[in-house]
Amino acid sequence: MLFAATAKPMADASTPGALWRGLRVLAVDGTCWDAADTEANQAAFGRPGSGRGAKRSAFVQVRMAALVEVGSHAVLDAELAACRTGEVTLVARLPRSCTAGQLVLADREFLGVPLRRAFTDSGADLLWRVPANRVLPVNKLLRDGSWLSTIHAATDPGKRDPVQVRVLAYQLKGTGRDTAADNYRLVTTLLDPRRHPPRQLAALYRERWEIESVFAEIKTFQRGAKVVLSSKTHDGVLQQIWAHLLVHHALRELMLRTAATRQLDPDRISFTETLRSARRSATVTPGGFSP
Repeated sequence: MLFAATAKPMADASTPGALWRGLRVLAVDGTCWDAADTEANQAAFGRPGSGRGAKRSAFVQVRMAALVEVGSHAVLDAELAACRTGEVTLVARLPRSCTAGQLVLADREFLGVPLRRAFTDSGADLLWRVPANRVLPVNKLLRDGSWLSTIHAATDPGKRDPVQVRVLAYQLKGTGRDTAADNYRLVTTLLDPRRHPPRQLAALYRERWEIESVFAEIKTFQRGAKVVLSSKTHDGVLQQIWAHLLVHHALRELMLRTAATRQLDPDRISFTETLRSARRSATVTPGGFSP
């Protein structure tokens, strides 16, 4: 409840990278937290397979899906569940925090009709990567080289309920390779090529990787690399994760305000230095820094 009341978009039109053509840029993805090896935690969250027969991971894991504001790195919403719960299932609960005027970036495993409709029903637009083996027929070729196509739900084998998307195809140059890994396709709900040029959309998609930086900030620098959540109970583990998200939101708000005083991109402010300063403040003056 505290996180839901606190975690709000904090960037504005003056924040570099926050908006693209009037749309607030967000990203969704998932990650896992290692938790203490106790019977209670194992029963609540489970262990992922190790890929070696029937063996299991050494750690209990909690799966988290998050919705992030790219310009500020603020986590706007999150869902937590046992590691057996898939990322797509958790991400499907995040459109509750989306509204019109937002553009959500996502990786290829999230491309699907139910998830697409969940986000667009909230009013948000989408820019999502396409799996390499996904067939997207050319229904109408547009003058900019993109094309209109349709996707169908797995539960619609008769293809009676299509969803229209615009497809962008491009290749990364200068990677020193000439492989399929350098070929990208994106689908978007932004259908007007004049208002939303494909080159700009392709360049914008790189911002999706900002959510990986957010996970690193929280799990590697703030929590500590290879640190396991110490609580031995289900409720305690969840409390620790929500506490980490609250502290991260407070740090990012501090960084945004600091950057604004110098008219800087928040990316130019060091997260680790901000974290050290906050820790010193909390040690020297208890209560001086609080989420």
